[in-house]
Amino acid sequence: MNDKTDKKQKTGADVNPEHHEGLAKLADFDEPVKHAGLGTRMRNYFLTGLIIVGPISITVYILWGFVDIVDAWVKPLVPDAYNPDTYLPFHIPGAGLVFAIGAMIIVGALAANLFGRTIVGYGETVVGRMPVVRNVYRALKQIFETVLSQSNTSFKNVGLIEYPRKGIYAIVFVATETSGELVEKLPHGAEPISVFLPTTPNPTSGFLLFVPSNEIHILDMSVEEAAKLVISAGLVTPAYTENLEVLAEEAKAGAAKKDDSPEKVEPAA
Repeated sequence: MNDKTDKKQKTGADVNPEHHEGLAKLADFDEPVKHAGLGTRMRNYFLTGLIIVGPISITVYILWGFVDIVDAWVKPLVPDAYNPDTYLPFHIPGAGLVFAIGAMIIVGALAANLFGRTIVGYGETVVGRMPVVRNVYRALKQIFETVLSQSNTSFKNVGLIEYPRKGIYAIVFVATETSGELVEKLPHGAEPISVFLPTTPNPTSGFLLFVPSNEIHILDMSVEEAAKLVISAGLVTPAYTENLEVLAEEAKAGAAKKDDSPEKVEPAA
């Protein structure tokens, strides 16, 4: 080989100039595609990080605000001898919440015996004689007993009803069977069911409806999944696992049938 050929091989130059121009055009065409791919990846990374960090940050912010509110209420009531801010040069968040939890435990322990129940009953009797305060107290007490009750009186099922008109359906939480005067005054027919119709995106407010049992379509989703669906305005839809359950049952039945079937014996040669 001569020197020109060696130089071309070392420099990577091609003998055919048309092929060299084609490679240059291909390089010019690939450059914006690479930049677009990098931008797309950066956007996806940002959205992924936002999905991970966003809920955590909002949860920490809400909890931190709750702790600060409790500290602002409780710490002024704590004696200086028991307040850690008196001895330490820095603020300890959550100290008021710890004192509040301890105080509620002590109050609950005192109210569990006969002496405590007597005092609580006497206090409720005094409050019951106040015209306006008694209504507020009884309503708040009933709400707290319902929300914090450990019995199985919460919502159990989720259903669909036609609301606000025929052909449009809304999610409701099935509360319990209707009883008392409502059953007597409502038109006789299917047994009425008490349901709660939540609003979006705040499910704590809504409407109490009494719907005939034959007009409620019970769903398989749990109350928690339905609450997520209502809060997200339909963006978070729970997975429907009925088909998976059917396939799992069929697979189990097929495996059991295969195990019960007698093995074929090969004939002797």
